[in-house]
Amino acid sequence: MDFASFSGILLGIALIIGAIFIGGEIHNFWNLPGIMIVFGGTIAATFITFQLKDVMRAFKAAAFVFREKKRDPNDMVETMVELCTMTRRQGLIAIGKIEFQEGNAFLRKACNLIADGSKEENIRDTLNIEIESLKQRHLIIQDIFRKMAVYSPAFGMIGTLIGLVQMLSHLSNPETIGPAMAVALLTTFYGVLLSNLIFLPIAGKLKDRTLNEVIMLETIFEGAISILNDNNPLSLYDKLSAFIPESERRPLTRTGTTEKLGTVSP
Repeated sequence: MDFASFSGILLGIALIIGAIFIGGEIHNFWNLPGIMIVFGGTIAATFITFQLKDVMRAFKAAAFVFREKKRDPNDMVETMVELCTMTRRQGLIAIGKIEFQEGNAFLRKACNLIADGSKEENIRDTLNIEIESLKQRHLIIQDIFRKMAVYSPAFGMIGTLIGLVQMLSHLSNPETIGPAMAVALLTTFYGVLLSNLIFLPIAGKLKDRTLNEVIMLETIFEGAISILNDNNPLSLYDKLSAFIPESERRPLTRTGTTEKLGTVSP
């Protein structure tokens, strides 16, 4: 679980609720019609803007933000060094026999291309297409939450205008103006809260995860090309370490390839 994301949202909600309790009563900030207008309107506008499958994929990605930790690029650097060592000892065809664990589809494709004797140009084209496709898919998901961050305050203002119209229609009774005005402003509060505490932070976190995933794929890409051309583990380590800040780089170690990837077929 990504505790930074989870604790950040919990802390934000706790501070807002605490401020409400200090200054008044919590039930004054509950308005079901306002929630229906803001949340329902935001979802409806999102469905109009994007395809349903993309919206569902975005919600799954939001759950992923809280469920999974960020991957460490050092692990992928070590994996590529191990693959390079294997091919240096057993030949390029050896990495085509590895049975990869789930989630290593890109690495599997890179290894299969090398084992099949593909030319460097073909490997570059194939892997670059995969990386660009991933960027585009993730960009759509991020854009969904950015759009929701725009829609929610707008529907909050719509709710406020509806409340003001209802308030003005009962202007003959001065006692109802104060409570009615408070209810009208709640929808703006809901919209701004959803935008700045939920939608924009999720979009930012997804962008960070995309950058992390691209670094992992670029590491595999450059590692595959280096294995094909140079096949020197030390040289490959020096090249791939450039993707990682110097203070976070892990020293080169010798570990078994099968522990990270899966098993080697006979």
